[in-house]
Amino acid sequence: MTDKEEYERTIASLESHGILKRKEVLRAFLSVPRWEFLPREAKGYAHIDTPIPIGHGQTTSALHMTAMFCEYGGMKLGQKVLEVGGGCGYMSCVYAEVVASKDAKQDQWGHVWSVEIVKELAESAKQSIERTGYGDRVTMIYGDASEGLPEHAPYNVIVVTSAAPDVPKPMIEQLAPNGVLLIPIGGPHLYQELLRIGKSDGGIEEKSIGGVAFVPMRGKRGWKG
Repeated sequence: MTDKEEYERTIASLESHGILKRKEVLRAFLSVPRWEFLPREAKGYAHIDTPIPIGHGQTTSALHMTAMFCEYGGMKLGQKVLEVGGGCGYMSCVYAEVVASKDAKQDQWGHVWSVEIVKELAESAKQSIERTGYGDRVTMIYGDASEGLPEHAPYNVIVVTSAAPDVPKPMIEQLAPNGVLLIPIGGPHLYQELLRIGKSDGGIEEKSIGGVAFVPMRGKRGWKG
């Protein structure tokens, strides 16, 4: 069985278990070759629904978690997305396939800004994004986005892929009306709580999605030491 066939079988399983719900999200997953973004020694694990080490003490999230970010974020065509913790670039491109679908006209596209604090990962991810044809829909930036990325705000969805000590208020301020922030909150090891924070005219609504395990956030608003 090829990498593509094994990957597609896993995606079908996520759909059958109700984790992948919307057809546009399913299409996005089937469009992005996860194995093209992984280090050589990890490519054979691309079809497994688990976090995968990508070097420098970092991982790319499990497939079901990427799906949850798309679904709970309510990502859709035309939206602006900020990803805090770009990793290998795979998740950025899945989001791009939702908000800037190849099947849609370019004037309907949204965009994904992804910021990675590890320089080597940011550079590698940028190369993978360009090589797989997403350079016009994903901007990979090397830097610290633990307080967001104000220069391209407001965002419809902000996804944080590392565990923060608390919710950075600047991220909420950078949400568009009816925007959504998804962020793991908790200690730097083992267990955190994934929060969905919605912004509307009525104020801020916070909901717990459940327990998760992410690497600790680095940078100004991250964990020290």
